Formats: sequence, structure tokens, C-alpha cells
Amino acid sequence: MRLQWLRLSLLAAAFFLVGCDHVAKRVAKTELEGKPPHTLAAGILELSYAENTDSGFNLLRWVSPSVRTPLLTAAQLMGGLAFLALCLRRRLSSAARAALLLLAAGALGNGLDRLTHGHVVDFIHLAHWPVFNVADVYITAGAVLLLLASQRLNRQVRLTG
Repeated sequence: MRLQWLRLSLLAAAFFLVGCDHVAKRVAKTELEGKPPHTLAAGILELSYAENTDSGFNLLRWVSPSVRTPLLTAAQLMGGLAFLALCLRRRLSSAARAALLLLAAGALGNGLDRLTHGHVVDFIHLAHWPVFNVADVYITAGAVLLLLASQRLNRQVRLTG
């Protein structure tokens, strides 16, 4: 019963995170599209609307959009579902579970964007960095947390082994 409650809570958290991402993207589209960037911290942070049809850092710009968009959409949706499935497994540390949840929510948020619009809405711009979105923050935070959780697990294994 406790495991079912945990799984239900994790699914609800994933839906909530994806929902937050999509609300932020909708607000960005409504408030920022076609307007000049909105400066929050001069020279550091601004809000600027962009539609990204490529991957991060435009790594797939050489691939035709007719191939790139379905490829990225499928990869993000399948990756998000795989991370979510791993997150629902029984034996995971809290940190690993949280990391996988963030990775799942980020991949699903961007994947659903591509599926419904053919692009990802980006709107957060740090100086000297490409424009990104809330789902990208989830993915980055999840990757860092997963790395930290795996390093902690490696230390524990070395200490007991």
C-alpha cells in the first residue's frame, strides 16, 4: 500500500512539474512574443521569447527539420517515460528518485511542446548562454542531483566493500 501511495505521489509530482513548465511557456508566449527582451538583471538575466526547433546548443542543425523534429520529439517523450519508470522503482535513494523525477518532467515537458507545436518555447536568457526554459532547468538540476547521488552511492560501496 505504501509503495502504491509513493508511486501515485510521484506521478502527481511529474504532472505538476510538467504543468508548471507549460504554464510558464504559455505566459512567456503571451507576454514576451514579438516584444523586446525584458531585463531582470542588466548584463546577467533577461526574459526573451524564442522558439527552438533544434536540440540544445543547436547540435542537430545539420539534420533536416523533417527528420529532426520527429526524432527529438520521440527521444524526449520516450526518455521522459523511461526516467519516470525508473523513478517508480522500489529501491532508490530519495536523491536518485528526485533526480529521475526532474529528468522525466523536463524531457516530457519539452517533448510535449514539440509534439503539440513542433518546437520548444524558450524564454530565460543568461548572459553568454543560449535561451532556455523551465523544463531545461529540471533536466539540468536532475542531472546534477543524479551525479551527486551516484557519487554518494559509490562512496558508500567503497566504504562497505
